[in-house]
Amino acid sequence: MKKIINGPENVIKEMLNGLYKANQDKVKINEDMKIIYRKDLPIKGKVGLISGGGSGHEPAHAGYVGDGMLDCAICGEIFTSPTPDQVLEAIKLADSGQGVFMVIKNYTGDVMNFEMAKDMAEMDGINVDYIIVNDDVAVEDSTYTSGRRGIAGTIFVHKVLGAMAREGKSLEEIKAMAEKIVKNIKSMGMATKACINPISGKESFDLSEEDMEIGVGIHGEPGVKQEKVKSADEISKELLNHILDDYEDKNGDFVLMVNGMGQTTEMELFIVNNFVNDYLSDKNINIKKTFLGNYMTSMDMAGFSLTLFKVNDEILKYLEEKVDVVRG
Repeated sequence: MKKIINGPENVIKEMLNGLYKANQDKVKINEDMKIIYRKDLPIKGKVGLISGGGSGHEPAHAGYVGDGMLDCAICGEIFTSPTPDQVLEAIKLADSGQGVFMVIKNYTGDVMNFEMAKDMAEMDGINVDYIIVNDDVAVEDSTYTSGRRGIAGTIFVHKVLGAMAREGKSLEEIKAMAEKIVKNIKSMGMATKACINPISGKESFDLSEEDMEIGVGIHGEPGVKQEKVKSADEISKELLNHILDDYEDKNGDFVLMVNGMGQTTEMELFIVNNFVNDYLSDKNINIKKTFLGNYMTSMDMAGFSLTLFKVNDEILKYLEEKVDVVRG
């Protein structure tokens, strides 16, 4: 294993402190609880918005803390859910009296621990609600999940709900929008190389030099199949067909995300996007905006995911609003 680290036991602590030291104008850190949070919390009259999960998906989720997106990001150990106590502390930090909304990726540990934290917070008199994001169309059940997994489409949820919270929308309004948009966000990924966990020093799954994994999860969970590596266009077409097949109604406007898994170069992502935009245009899918880059990774996994999000004018307005976050 070749990693630019000091010791495996200090990876998360040193990463979060490095992130904090680069963004002291925006955020603070609770080192014990592994929480990155806005330095201006609590914000009077605003619903708090929090998210989190296991580390290893950077910039998710700490990279999206700041004005217009998340108020707090809770960081578990690598590919490990944060504890209920961690989540509860983030709820308390984000609460201004208007309630706190949680964005949870659909992994069994995340759902269980965030729900436990919600129950504890409500015993303390804090109103909490949440949404579970399950945008991965590849498989119904997986290694860490009952139902579909939550992957890169989660970032669109952060963006839309973050804009609403900044605008002063209520907890009930944010919940209603969350339930609406998660149904219209669909993603699928692939990998040509597994990631290496710096704690264990081992690859997250077995993959030969000649093969790729179609439908891979962001922790290296099995996807639809392993097959020989194809061209960028062929891979993209296969992912898109799975995604499009999951939409009952393909009319209207969409936004697109071309997301790198960590090791994939922008050169490769632009090559993917070149085909994807043309292919969708040929199918009369109207793409209003394209997001391209590393939004939710799997450490040093080589691969990419595609996300389509069916939008209306209101949602598009929220997506296009400027933010001032760590990653920005």
